[in-house]
Amino acid sequence: MWFLAGTFGEQVKRACKVPSGRPIAVPVINQVGDPQSCTAFMSSAQGTVLLDGKAVEPETYEGDSITVQGAQGNPVTGEEGRFTATGCGLWVQLPPLAPGTHSLKIRGRSGDFSTGVDYALTVAASSN
Repeated sequence: MWFLAGTFGEQVKRACKVPSGRPIAVPVINQVGDPQSCTAFMSSAQGTVLLDGKAVEPETYEGDSITVQGAQGNPVTGEEGRFTATGCGLWVQLPPLAPGTHSLKIRGRSGDFSTGVDYALTVAASSN
């Protein structure tokens, strides 16, 4: 699985090389918190994803218990150590993409928080 990053509320453009044969996962909009904050967040969560101009339906995760290993300086965890939290959001999982260039446009919103990423993806041909 090749994970692509979301944003902390900005609209950004990124270019990324993706290994051949790897499925891709990317958040549309997501949050880590407690069960109550996830319930509130998901009540208005919505998003759109376009891969090469074609709509891809995001998967909904209402609130799953997750274990996080925090690292010093990480903007999500803020501290070192292991803790349990609730993760929720809209995510997209894509099968491996054909070699070549691809456009992935992601827009998400929950309440007054919004994200947007335009990815220019390049998948190299397999070296087999």
